[in-house]
Amino acid sequence: MGLNITEKILKSHIVDGEYKKGTEIGIKIDQTLTQDATGTMAYLQFEAMGIDQVKTERSVAYIDHNTLQSGFENADDHKYIATVAKKHGIYFSRPGNGICHQVHLERFGKPGKTLIGSDSHTPTCGGLGMIAIGAGGLDVAVAMGGGAYYIPVPEVVNVRLSGKLSDWVSAKDVILKVLEILTVKGGVGKIIEYTGEGVKTLSVPERSTITNMGAELGATTSIFPSDEVTLQFLKAQGREEDFSYVLPDEDALYDRVIDINLSELVPLAACPHSPDNIKRVDEIGAIKIDQVCIGSCTNSSFQDMLKVAHILKGKTVHPDVSLTITPGSKQVYNMMAQSGALFDIIDAGARILESACGPCIGMGQAPNSGGISLRTFNRNFLGRSGTRDAQVYLVSPETAAVSAINGFFSDPRVMGDMPKYIMPEKFLINDNMITPPVSAEKSDEVEVVRGPNIKPFPLNVELGDEITAEVSLKVGDNITTDHIMPAGAKILPLRSNIPAISEYCFEVCDSDFAKRAKDLERSIVVGGSNYGQGSSREHAALAPLYLGVKAVIAKSFARIHRSNLINNGILPLTFINESDYDKINQGDALELPNIKQIVKSDGIVEIINKTTGEVIKAEANLSPRARDMILLGGLINLIKSKA
Repeated sequence: MGLNITEKILKSHIVDGEYKKGTEIGIKIDQTLTQDATGTMAYLQFEAMGIDQVKTERSVAYIDHNTLQSGFENADDHKYIATVAKKHGIYFSRPGNGICHQVHLERFGKPGKTLIGSDSHTPTCGGLGMIAIGAGGLDVAVAMGGGAYYIPVPEVVNVRLSGKLSDWVSAKDVILKVLEILTVKGGVGKIIEYTGEGVKTLSVPERSTITNMGAELGATTSIFPSDEVTLQFLKAQGREEDFSYVLPDEDALYDRVIDINLSELVPLAACPHSPDNIKRVDEIGAIKIDQVCIGSCTNSSFQDMLKVAHILKGKTVHPDVSLTITPGSKQVYNMMAQSGALFDIIDAGARILESACGPCIGMGQAPNSGGISLRTFNRNFLGRSGTRDAQVYLVSPETAAVSAINGFFSDPRVMGDMPKYIMPEKFLINDNMITPPVSAEKSDEVEVVRGPNIKPFPLNVELGDEITAEVSLKVGDNITTDHIMPAGAKILPLRSNIPAISEYCFEVCDSDFAKRAKDLERSIVVGGSNYGQGSSREHAALAPLYLGVKAVIAKSFARIHRSNLINNGILPLTFINESDYDKINQGDALELPNIKQIVKSDGIVEIINKTTGEVIKAEANLSPRARDMILLGGLINLIKSKA
C-alpha cells in the first residue's frame, strides 16, 4: 500500500506515538515562525523555559501585524522581539520586509519539512510541499526549545484537480469552491492534499493562495506536491539547493476524494459574514461598492500584483471607490517598481500600503458605515474590518480590480483575453531587512529590552477536586477568536499586556463580559458548534484565563483554539447530546463534582445545573498528555514538573 504526501512527511517526523487513526503523535518541527501580534507572548514563554538557543533548523520572527505606531506599545514590542531573537538564535524580519507567510514562502520554506507558526495561516507554505501548521504561541515556544508538536493522526482528504483555470478565474476561486463543498467546519481533524493533472497548471504562488485559505476550512493544514513547478520557483528564488521531490505514491490511499475540474470554475465570492457563504459573482449582481482592498497573505504575490496592474493600466479607479494595494513583501514591492506595475497601479488612483497585514486584521482602512468592501483576504467575520455594520466580500484580485474600476461588483471575465503570467527566471533577492542572530558564544552580550507594556503572562493552577462556578457567557455557533479577543488598531498594541487586553474580551458579543467575569472571579463559558474558529491567537485563551474562566462547554471546538485552552489549563468539554446546550443559560450556577478524578480517567463529566436541577453529560476526550496539562494547570506547568 502506497503513501500519500501527508503520511510520508508525518511518519518521517514522528518522535512520540504511533501513526494510527484515533491516536495522538508528537512530530519533530524543523522550522518555526512567529509574528509580532503573537510573538511577544511566545518569546516570553520561551524565555520562561530557560533554554538558551533554539533547537530548530530555522526559526524566524516577523514584524507584520502591529506596524501602526500611534503609541510606544508596538515599537516596544518590536524592540523586545528583535533583541530576544538576536540572543536566542532566531532570524528577525524587520518591519516593512513583508507579511510572514509571503516572506517565509520566498526565502525559507523547504519541501518535505515541518513548520509551525503562531499564526493560523502558516499553511501557506503547504504550497511548497511542507507540512505547515498554525499553532498557539506556547506550542511554537516548545518547538523552538526542541520539544515535539502534538496532533491527532489526521484524516487525509484528497482534492483531485483536473483541467486548467479559464481566463480571469483564479486560485482564489479554487479555495472558495472547496469552502463551498466542505464549509468552515469540514476540515476539522483533516489535512487537505491536492493532487491530479490540474496541479501542474498552478504556480507556487497560486498553490499557496489555496493552502493559505485552507485555514478557513478548520483543517490542520493543506499541502501540494513538490514537483518541477516547485523547483522552478526555488531556482528563481536562488534556493535550488532547498528543493526535493515530495510526491504521493501512485497507489496512495485517502479517507475521502473530492474531484474539481478547474476548467469548470467561475469567479466566486464569499459573502458576509463567513468564508463559506459562497456565491457566483454573476449571481450577486452589479451592486454598488465603496471600498476594495487587494493584498493580505492570501493574495499579495508578484503574480497577483501583475494581474491587478494589467487591469488598472490606463484606467481610473471609480470616484466612489477607495482602492488599497498591499504588496506581500519587499521583494514583491521592488519587482512591482522595477517592472512598471507600481506606476500603473498608482497612476490609476490606488492607495499603496506598506508590506504588512494592515486592513486584513483591522489595522487601518476600516470601511465607511454600512459600506460594501471587496477584499482579497481570507476572513470576513463580523466586525473584523473595524466597522461592525460593513458588508465584506472575499474575492480574487481579478474580481476586485475590475470592480474597483467599475464601481460595482463585476465579473472579471468581461476583460477579454488574459495576459499569460510567466514565472520570473530570477526574483529580486535582497535580504538586508532580515537580521541574523548572534552566535551562541556571543549571546550573553545581547541585552533583551523590555518596555513597560510587556507584562508577565498568566499561569493557571492545578485542577481542583471540583469546579463550581456561574456561567458568565453563553454564545452561539461559529464563535471566532475575533469574537473572543478582537484585533484592530485599538486592541492589538496590548497583545503583550494580558491584564489590559482582557478588558476587551468578548466585547463583540457582550460588552459587559470582562467586568462580569472579573467580579465572579471564576466562571464557565458555554458555546455552540465550531467554537474558537479562525485566528490562532492564544490571547483568546489567555484573556479568559486571566478573567477566571475555568472551563468552556461547547457543541464542538476548532482545533487550534481547543489546543490553546488545554495549553493554558482551561478545561474544554463537549456536550454528549448537543440538545443539552439548551439546558444551560447565562447566569446559571454549575457544579462539576469529582472533576479531577474524572479527568484522570477520561470519563464522562456530569454537570449539575444547580439553578434548574438538570444533570448534563459532557466529555473532555483528552489525550494522556492533554490530561496531564489540564491536571497541572497548563503546558508551562507540565514542562516545569518534568524539569
